[in-house]
Amino acid sequence: MIEQPRIVKICDILEESANVRTLFFKRILDFMPGQFVMVWIPLLDEKPFTISYMQKDIAGISVLKRGIFTQALHAKKIGDSIGIRGPYGKGFHTQTKLNACVVGGGIGMASLATLVDALSDITIIQGARTSSEIIYKTRFPEMKLCTDDGSFGFKGTTVDFLRELLNTRTFHKVYTCGPEKMMYQVVELCKNRGIDCEASLDRYMKCGFGVCGQCDCSGQRVCIEGPVFTATELSRMEDFGRIHILKTGERITI
Repeated sequence: MIEQPRIVKICDILEESANVRTLFFKRILDFMPGQFVMVWIPLLDEKPFTISYMQKDIAGISVLKRGIFTQALHAKKIGDSIGIRGPYGKGFHTQTKLNACVVGGGIGMASLATLVDALSDITIIQGARTSSEIIYKTRFPEMKLCTDDGSFGFKGTTVDFLRELLNTRTFHKVYTCGPEKMMYQVVELCKNRGIDCEASLDRYMKCGFGVCGQCDCSGQRVCIEGPVFTATELSRMEDFGRIHILKTGERITI
């Protein structure tokens, strides 16, 4: 039986950057960091979003404004309603006593945020094109920041920074989420250094529970077998870092 969305009211809104805002709502969720929910706007559409905040009975989704649906979410006000179903998918494997590093690119940092909350000894790397796109500055003040244009922090990519950091530091595990090309490079770098790694993939999802097949990546349904995959699993997925499937079903080179 298909789960029906439960209507929740937005109880708070936080501006994370010029184009990212977090919508908070009251809902107790049996949730693991890295899982996602399907968010429904009546008469418009339904889209997947990771849970970026989770405290007791308050959850939050961080929304990057880039299309009709996300523009509609950005127009929502406190007291407005949205539909939520889930959570779905496979989350990160969390080990509290672990020397770990998270590598987030752009809005991908939202998928890693609750993982950071769950871990104690962790190094955080976030990358963005420019300083105005960095999110969670106040929430995670200890982050090591990278910008492509050098407007804040390290000038270069998260992969460049991680590579330099690994010359003086070692990690038991690296977690990553962001543009797939970036994640592919992070996974390859970790493989070459003998570091365990997990990545959270972002593919076009229509149903969220494995029926439509729109989120396929080399035979793996990202909404069911993922969105989090281990490096071993990714090594068997030839499309990872190479091929993306549009909502039309067309396969394109990343």
